[in-house]
Formats: sequence, structure tokens, C-alpha cells
Amino acid sequence: MTARMTNPALVLPPAMEAIQGLYQAMYAGGVDPRTLELVHLRASQINGCSACVHAGVTSATKAGESTDRLLAVPAWYESPLFDEAERAALALTEATTRLSDRPGQVTDELWDEARRHFDEKQLAAIILMIATTNFFNRINTTIKEPAGATWN
Repeated sequence: MTARMTNPALVLPPAMEAIQGLYQAMYAGGVDPRTLELVHLRASQINGCSACVHAGVTSATKAGESTDRLLAVPAWYESPLFDEAERAALALTEATTRLSDRPGQVTDELWDEARRHFDEKQLAAIILMIATTNFFNRINTTIKEPAGATWN
């Protein structure tokens, strides 16, 4: 597959600078990088973004994530491989990514569970990762960015 166009973040360099700043902020939020990578991967799986799934697996592996856990992400809810905090982050990811599935997707119960495991700064990082992933999923599926593409 060939992309329809150069990624917009590369076409408009100020956008890339802003995105890089956003990622720096997210990773400074105090959340285990592996959890942020799981969040990115799960949102990308839900949205069917092959470029982001590929990038997510690569980034999660670099962050020290195991193959067994990466393979279990689509079935995290039933897998014993994730702790309560990771489950809360993944539940928040699914609800936030699937907003159109039903009104009130991010319930108070779901929020309270996430809040039990993460402070406000950490929640900010997780929410920004979910939103940024959804942002890139939409760009990449629109331009048909191929999995494994490198930005030169």
C-alpha cells in the first residue's frame, strides 16, 4: 500500500513541532511508559489503524512490553496479564475511543476507577495519549499510511 499523500504532520512542520511537544508532555506525566503504549495500541486496534498498531507494538516493545501482553491487548478484559491500573487505563481508552457507540460512554464508575489508580497529572497524560492516538488514527487511515512507514 502506498500513502495517498505525505503525512500532514510533515507537510506542515509547525504541526510536527506541536505534536512532539505534546508527546514530551505526555511522557512527563508520571505514567509508566508501558501503560501509555498499551493505551496507544488499544485505541489504534479499535480504530483499525494498521500504521499506528505497527508503531504501537514497536514502541511498546522498546518500552519493555512482553510479546504475551501485546498479544493479549485485544482481550485485556479477560486476561490475567494486566494489573488494576492498566485495566482502568484500557477501559478509559475504550470508552473514550468509542464515544459514538452510546451516549455517556465515559461513565462515572469508569472515571472513578481510573481516578483510584492515577492522579490528575497522570490522568491528563492518559487522556492526551488517547486523544492524540485517535487524532493520528484518523489521519493515517485517511491518507492510507502504510504500516511500518518511516518518516524521512
